[in-house]
Amino acid sequence: MATWTIDPMHSEIGFKVKHLVISTVSGKFKTFEGKVEAEKEDFSDAKVTFSADVNSIDTGVEQRDQHLKSADFFDVEQYPKLNFESTAVTKNGDEYELTGNLTLKGITKSITLKVELGGVGPNMYGQTVAGFEATGKINRKEFGLTWDAVTDNGGVVVSDEVKVVANVELVKQA
Repeated sequence: MATWTIDPMHSEIGFKVKHLVISTVSGKFKTFEGKVEAEKEDFSDAKVTFSADVNSIDTGVEQRDQHLKSADFFDVEQYPKLNFESTAVTKNGDEYELTGNLTLKGITKSITLKVELGGVGPNMYGQTVAGFEATGKINRKEFGLTWDAVTDNGGVVVSDEVKVVANVELVKQA
């Protein structure tokens, strides 16, 4: 069984959400960790665990970040982490479907991400690394992120759908 850990220096866990239904706001979590355990070299039997420190959320606007950390959204004082644990992997060429349980704000739901293998090879320190990009969508309200506001003309301030984009580099552990 090989164990791979996320290299946070070469990885990014991000999200995108529509604002006013006309533009997209992006953000990321700056502090996270995860590992992949797999017996097969093609990762088709991978078991994935991941967690992020929700307090590390960063959208580039401090006032918005503080609102996202509040009870209106993530409620970081009560729910400081988001967690993911895989339940199934389906491989098709260099693409995978990764299904697992996402726990966010104390609510656990099954989600499926599309994952693309970028490649496997040595880094400049002689370690074996693998690169993946995972994408998917969640409905924020299903996870208790229910804050809403409507503009004067009836527009929605924040969409329910959130796109998840993770680019990770994994380092094989000796």
